[in-house]
Amino acid sequence: MAKEKGKEKKPGLGKRIKDVFSELKRVTWPTFPKVLKATGVVLMVVLVFLVVATGINQGLQALLQLITQAK
Repeated sequence: MAKEKGKEKKPGLGKRIKDVFSELKRVTWPTFPKVLKATGVVLMVVLVFLVVATGINQGLQALLQLITQAK
């Protein structure tokens, strides 16, 4: 097989790791209060969906019992 022209060789593992760490230094990390607030929002959304899903489940279960007892 002939080598493709213009195909660049990947940098070595050491160079790639160094690039990752240099990018991580530039990341703007959230403050602790922002993390707590976001975690609280996520937990509340999960709880709301849990209540809704449980309600739908109970309603469908009651409907199924009505249908199967009618026979």
